[in-house]
This record gives sequence, structure tokens and C-alpha cells, in this order.
Amino acid sequence: MPNMKTIAITIDEASIESIDRLLASNSVPWRSRSEVIRQAVQRFLAGLERAAEEDRERKIFRRHRTSLNRQAVALIEEQAKP
Repeated sequence: MPNMKTIAITIDEASIESIDRLLASNSVPWRSRSEVIRQAVQRFLAGLERAAEEDRERKIFRRHRTSLNRQAVALIEEQAKP
């Protein structure tokens, strides 16, 4: 298990109740609120990282749009030759 630190957070009661219902249903692999919240944070951070990477890639494609379009047209023309 990686190094862990204990933190204090404030979370609304409705969210706590939802987590508790989820845990009581035994339909998830997690056994505690902490595990559920850790998993949620990890997925949230992964989503942010993925969105940032996609944004960087969009900027690269926009910057090279003309060149990429020329290359695509040339490739299609080459493949269309008998």
C-alpha cells in the first residue's frame, strides 16, 4: 500500500448517506468510506489529466491543421490510384 496521509474533509450528509448505502449493498469492492473517496479522487484526477492531455493534443492539431490536411489529401489520392 502506498504512503497515506490522513486529512480532514467536510462533506454533505446526502453524499455520506449515498456512500453508506453503496457500501451496505455489497455491490462494490470497497469496504470503507475512505476507500470510496480515495477511488473517487483518483478517478477525478485521472479525468482532469486526460482532459488536459486532450486539450494539448487539440492545440497541436489546430497548429498543424493545414499540413495535416495536405497529407491526408495526398494519402487519399495515392490510395485512389489504380
